[in-house]
Amino acid sequence: MNRTTKEIESQPACWRRAAKLAAEPGTVAALPERGADVAVAGCGTSFYIAQAYAALREARGLGRTDAFAASEFPTMRSYPDLVAISRSGTTSEVAALLAGLPAQTRSVLLTAVADSPCARHAREVILLDFADEESVVQTRFATSALVLLQAALGDDTEAAARAAEAALAAALPLEPGTLDQITFLGTGWTVGLASEAALKLRESAQAWAEAYPAMEYRHGPIGIAQRGRAVWPLGPLPAGLADEILATGAQIADTAGLEPLAALVLAQRYAAAEAAYRGLDQDRPRNLTRSVILSAGEMTS
Repeated sequence: MNRTTKEIESQPACWRRAAKLAAEPGTVAALPERGADVAVAGCGTSFYIAQAYAALREARGLGRTDAFAASEFPTMRSYPDLVAISRSGTTSEVAALLAGLPAQTRSVLLTAVADSPCARHAREVILLDFADEESVVQTRFATSALVLLQAALGDDTEAAARAAEAALAAALPLEPGTLDQITFLGTGWTVGLASEAALKLRESAQAWAEAYPAMEYRHGPIGIAQRGRAVWPLGPLPAGLADEILATGAQIADTAGLEPLAALVLAQRYAAAEAAYRGLDQDRPRNLTRSVILSAGEMTS
């Protein structure tokens, strides 16, 4: 078993530790207060987790919450609170964003590494070192960070951990090696999860994967649907959409009723299985490194 697969399988235990960490006084004090306007930023996987958290927090009526790729943060806007996410704490764009914030901004970093450039520039640090990974491809750190944030919002994360345990034992909803394209669909907070699922398939298996808000699928993306391709929902599909997809000849992954984070775990497992089918080393994904660290010249656009 490769280390990426081991890390995928460790997620329920990590989520339970993250939920306990969310209840600690230091964590509660570090995270934004109810009603505050909040920006959430990250890169790659961390950006998609930021999107999921932002949608959850705003939907709970806890305050305007906007998610940004760190490189696209709108510096002309003013946010009293910034939540940054970086597994390694060395991501250049996140470090630069934190370093350039106005002095009055309350910034908190979720990371797996205590001593890092990002940690040095953040006002508060929430350390999830138990969820750190050897792998280049992120799985358990990202989901543990989201579970911590969900637990802080009052969500039942134990139910998600139990659902993930079931997803680790379940049969895959699609057969690896039989498809040439998969589109992941989400709604609300699961739009970020859909993007993350597609990223896992691209990173691990070098496969063609896309992601969209579910209601946007009819507005163009359905044009590529055909036999030999599939749609993977992370949550319920809008009324009538399943029939339209099946009419194209495409398959639909059966994830009905599955808790969304558990559905993401299933997608991680599928990505690993697809990588194995293609003879790829998931622990050494093509063109990728554990963290993107840029020179000063590379930071300019």
